[in-house]
Amino acid sequence: MALISCKDLAVGYDNAAVAENITFELNEGDYLVVIGENGSGKSTLIKTLCGLIKPVSGNVSYDDGLKKTCVGYLPQASEDQKDFPASVWEVVVSGCLSSCGLRPFYNKKEKALARENIEKMGLKGMEKRRFGELSGGQKQRVLLARALCATQKLLVLDEPVSGLDPKVTAETYEIVKRLNDEGVTVIMISHDLTSAVGYSDHVLVMDGTIRFCTTKEYLETFNLKEKYNG
Repeated sequence: MALISCKDLAVGYDNAAVAENITFELNEGDYLVVIGENGSGKSTLIKTLCGLIKPVSGNVSYDDGLKKTCVGYLPQASEDQKDFPASVWEVVVSGCLSSCGLRPFYNKKEKALARENIEKMGLKGMEKRRFGELSGGQKQRVLLARALCATQKLLVLDEPVSGLDPKVTAETYEIVKRLNDEGVTVIMISHDLTSAVGYSDHVLVMDGTIRFCTTKEYLETFNLKEKYNG
């Protein structure tokens, strides 16, 4: 069974679809980039996959080992982050909330996972720093660490490099690709086609007509193969 599967999915709000006829499936370790114009329904799809909103119609199914409440989700950056008072540690360990159930505290396993992901993201020694004081790149690494605390299987990223400078953008892509190479399945929305598509193995095009294909097929269709290979 695929890790996540969509069949004849329509997504939107208040039973009004903004995107329809979405069908695809991803296996463990796949890397999907979702592309399309503003308003095409990309973020709405992401929120539907994460269980934040209900499908208008159609079906989303998950592998038995993946609960939709345990998907690692990194939403678009917001202005509210600038003044966010929590520490790096508090933000990262909050990714374990879904596994706490009714417990009002984190157990040893969850705290160990948070420490592991802080170290994996190169944040060791920054645990007490206030999240709102960090640079854009540091914030993204904190949020990636938090997402990894929610799951080691599927990361869903909505414009993770938006507003970042070219150097930090490249570093963020490399981090995500490293996680993917370690077996984490990735779904990423991006307008940065030049870089994002080059890291993926599948592309979902949302431009009115929905098309799911391998990255190789996408590049060949739009005569971009030489650009990405050369």
